[in-house]
Amino acid sequence: MDAAFTAEQDEIRRTVRELLAGRDISGRREVTGRGEGLDPRGGPGDGNAASAPDGYDAALWRRLSQHPGLPGLALPKEYGGGEHGPAELAVALEEAGRALLPSPLLATAVLAAPLILALGTGEQRAALLPALAAGELTAALAVPGGSLSTALGLTGDLTGGAWAGGGRAGGVQARPAGGGGGWRLYGEAAQVLDGHSAGLLLVAAHTGGFPRSRTLLFLVGADGPQPPAGLVRTRQASPDATRPLARIQLRDTEAELLGADDTVDVTAALAATGRTAAVALAAEAAGAAAVALERTLGHVGACERSGRAAGSFQAARLRLADLYVRVRSARSAAYYAARDPESGGLALAQALEALRITTAEAMQLHGGSGSAGEDEVRPYFHRAAAGEQLFGPVHLLRDHAARRAGLFGQEEAAGPAGHGPAGRVAV
Repeated sequence: MDAAFTAEQDEIRRTVRELLAGRDISGRREVTGRGEGLDPRGGPGDGNAASAPDGYDAALWRRLSQHPGLPGLALPKEYGGGEHGPAELAVALEEAGRALLPSPLLATAVLAAPLILALGTGEQRAALLPALAAGELTAALAVPGGSLSTALGLTGDLTGGAWAGGGRAGGVQARPAGGGGGWRLYGEAAQVLDGHSAGLLLVAAHTGGFPRSRTLLFLVGADGPQPPAGLVRTRQASPDATRPLARIQLRDTEAELLGADDTVDVTAALAATGRTAAVALAAEAAGAAAVALERTLGHVGACERSGRAAGSFQAARLRLADLYVRVRSARSAAYYAARDPESGGLALAQALEALRITTAEAMQLHGGSGSAGEDEVRPYFHRAAAGEQLFGPVHLLRDHAARRAGLFGQEEAAGPAGHGPAGRVAV
């Protein structure tokens, strides 16, 4: 399908594209910081936003927060938001994907803010959401077990709490602080998106003891000159310099329960957030794939015009035609899912696959002639790897969507996640 955009959606796209145009924000001068304990600051004046202390350009983030108000696009107007839907988020994320924008947009606006809106008390929403919508506060979702895609209901079942670490010694444990109320958290979570710089952490933790453990979400304020006692945040290695990850360690750290009491339906809120996030992520991946394809088309065309060999040009054209169909189909699937978020998981699978295949082909077509232009598409290749690491893999996204739709028989549905009967991988 070809999406028909409203005037307001076109304005969001135009504004974001103009703000991002011409900026060296994609991490092409890569400061990946391989390994833990890295110094994310980069060299002085290197102009690379991904190497800034927070991993993004704070001034640009403030401008995006003011107009078109990206952090609050989907929040109600009473909290300073734009009260838009998944389609507007998809438009914004597609442009962010085209530029490989390093920013807290995904972690704050797509993952954390909807959970606070769905589960928070009136006081919590009033205290946090306006600051998030204005870009004054950033947030991150910390899920133990290293499976954010399962926690969002994209690749696995949320029942039972195993997605949050599971077991007496697994994940993060929460216990009442006693006398003065509040909670204390113990444990750690790895691969937390933007967890090293977020001013607010939403931490999934077990309460009630094993085996009656219940997984709830807790607020840990990390903003301010001094971090909360017992909170240690370490930036981790990431395949994509523009998508920083962190390990969060909690040692008797003070926290506040998100919601009025422990009867809040965390799994339903996470699943709903996951459906919207899948739409936004699919659009982001489609935008990144489109730029990788555009740069490869330009490179092959330049080689042909100059008479330099770039393999067989006819073969290259056929490969590029196949990539064009993949990218356009992924974009169409993303905007279809914006109208029907239930199909978000399948759209995300299609977009991540298109990004992976397109960037791999782009690397080959650039490198085949020894072109320095290969460096222009390498960051998009890294984004593809990071996307599947955090929100995939593709075959599990499709498998889970198929099981939810009831496409497998009873015998197959009873098999382990990601496999059919007799251990066959479902595709």
